[in-house]
Formats: sequence, structure tokens, C-alpha cells
Amino acid sequence: MTITTTHSYADNRSDISAGYSPEEWAARVDLAACYRIFAHLGWNELIYNHITLRLPGPEKHFLINPFGLMYSEVTASSLVKIDNKGNIIGHSDWPINPAGFTIHGAIHDSIPEAHCVMHTHTTAGMAVACSAGGLSMSNFYSAQLYEKVAYHEFEGITVHADEGPRLLRSIGDRPCIILRNHGLLAWGHNLPQAFANLWLLNRACEIQVASMSMGPVLDIPEAIQRKCTQDSLQFDPRFGAGQDVFRALTRVIEQEDPSFRT
Repeated sequence: MTITTTHSYADNRSDISAGYSPEEWAARVDLAACYRIFAHLGWNELIYNHITLRLPGPEKHFLINPFGLMYSEVTASSLVKIDNKGNIIGHSDWPINPAGFTIHGAIHDSIPEAHCVMHTHTTAGMAVACSAGGLSMSNFYSAQLYEKVAYHEFEGITVHADEGPRLLRSIGDRPCIILRNHGLLAWGHNLPQAFANLWLLNRACEIQVASMSMGPVLDIPEAIQRKCTQDSLQFDPRFGAGQDVFRALTRVIEQEDPSFRT
């Protein structure tokens, strides 16, 4: 599987990018933009949670946020490159969060298609993760996730490597994961696709929290769920499969603060 990025600003290489290959710098800019987008959407959790992106090459290296920076502070050059054992590759002024490596490292190492992995603690996502019923297939957004959502039981704070194999068994081949009592997780073949998966899952959770507060909801028949998922433009490469949305949001945060490119 070829790793693709949006290359939004890959041609604007500056002195600070000179130590990286063009492919790595493009990945760094896209990932830094994504952290700023999360901050813009309110998907950040102080200095916690993670978005990781696998780099080109056979080494299974990937980028993760520096532990200690807010999402609004992350830049292309401050992202930390690590290997599949959590070792920092090259120089970094910041450490990484072990909890981030445990989940993301296991997925990057074992699911070849998972080039980007995203994890959030949004209020709506955590509320649904704490709900005994899980995701309700009762709204426009959840109906587009038929057989795309997996569940993983809560085992405590994710700092123990032995949880990795159990997490992978829970995920199977499903790109959207509800971590019970914990939060949401999504992965994709590239960053925009992972973002599209997570946005859809989080939006479904938001509508569920709002609608269930008013009383019983109307369940959507399974046949309609299946049809909605087949028809969803979120997953259709002919309509961007997340690329167009990610480019649009990158333009928004570029206008707010272009320092993510440095």
C-alpha cells in the first residue's frame, strides 16, 4: 500500500525542512496540520491523546506528537519519529507519551493498511463508550457505519504492551473502534481517510447523546444501514474519501495560524 498525503505545502520547503526527505517533510506538515485541525474542532484533551502517521519505508517508523505540547502548538519539525518499539529516532526536544505508543504502535505494526491512527476523548465519544448499549444505529451518521465499528473492553490505562494483541483481536478489520469506558479510535490508509472515519464516528456519537436526552430513539433497519454505508461518500475515492474535507480544514487553520508548517 502506497502512503499518500495531501502534500498541501510540500513545495514550500524551507531551511528547517532540509534535514528531511521530501516525503517525510510532506507527512510532517500534513500531520501537524491535523493536530491544529483537532484543536480547532475542540477534539484536543490538554496535552493528551494522539494522532500518528506511518512514514514511507520498510522500517515501520511513525510520527507522534511531542508529549508536553498542546495540539495548537504542534509543528512539522516538533513531531517525534519513533520505531515500532517506541524508541525515538533522531533528535527530539520532547519525550513521547507511553500510553500513545502502546495503542498506536500495536496497530501500525500489525495492520498493514493502518498508515494513520487517531484517538480522542471527546465528550460525546466518551459518553457513548461508557454506555452499555454502545453506538445506537439510529441516526444519519451511525447508519453509514454498518459493520465498520469494533469494540474493545476497558483494561485500564493503556501503558501495558500485553494489551496490544487483545486490542488487535477486537479491531479485526474494522476502521472505527469504540474503546469501552475510554474513547474513540479510528485508522485509515492515509490521514484524510482516518479523519473521515473518526469524524463520522464522533458525529454519530454527538447526535446520539443529543437525541437520547429527549427520550427513545428510532432505530434504523439493518437493510437501510447497509445501503447507507454502501452509498456513503465518506468512503468513496471518487468524492475525495476525506481528502477534500481535509484540504478545506487545512485552509481554515492556515488562515488562523500557518506556524504548523515550521
